[in-house]
Amino acid sequence: MIELRNVTKEYGKRKALHDINLRFETGKIYGILGPNGSGKSTMMKMAAGLVFPSKGEIMINGRLVDRHIARDVAYLSSEGMLYPSLTVEQMIQFFASQYEDFSMNKAEELLEFMSLERHQKTAKLSKGQQGRLKLLLVLSREAPVLLLDEPFLGLDPMVRDTIVKGLVSFIDFGKQTVIITTHEITEIEPVLEEAIILDEGRVHARCHVEALREEEGLSVLQWLKSNY
Repeated sequence: MIELRNVTKEYGKRKALHDINLRFETGKIYGILGPNGSGKSTMMKMAAGLVFPSKGEIMINGRLVDRHIARDVAYLSSEGMLYPSLTVEQMIQFFASQYEDFSMNKAEELLEFMSLERHQKTAKLSKGQQGRLKLLLVLSREAPVLLLDEPFLGLDPMVRDTIVKGLVSFIDFGKQTVIITTHEITEIEPVLEEAIILDEGRVHARCHVEALREEEGLSVLQWLKSNY
């Protein structure tokens, strides 16, 4: 379980997040939606222990988040993560050496699923291939929390759709909580259980995706547009 309690993050006079209270249950996939600058990436970085709240606290499985939370959190950053001088295989080996929960068996499955060449240097990969490699590295971990910040950047629509549909087969729903920030709402909707809109650092709206479809006849994209 992840819980944000009265979380505010300030950068100088600007508030990236303002008094956020959110609770994420184990075994669910959440989508964090909203325009650029709404605070999505800031929230993810704080849950990953990379930056800290100006006020409030973040708890993961009853533990206050600090810089050691990486043992329990697999974080896909929208920027960085890859070393250009390393090959795909070397990146996998590096992650395996850093995280005890890294599954080489799962990495091998994902290598085939993502159609990546193990001997190719990451610097030579296309933007889409780099995105697939980052997903491979994060999904190969068996951490209780997966944080995916814009994981589909650079993927063309056909590849993106295939990867989203295959995503669920690499997640342990009994043990893992998954939070995804994305602008690719239509593709990700089939796997989401709850969606949350952030706007100007505040929680603007929240919905259960299945109830939204059945009771209101709306897609997540339609719901998002109705809130602006």
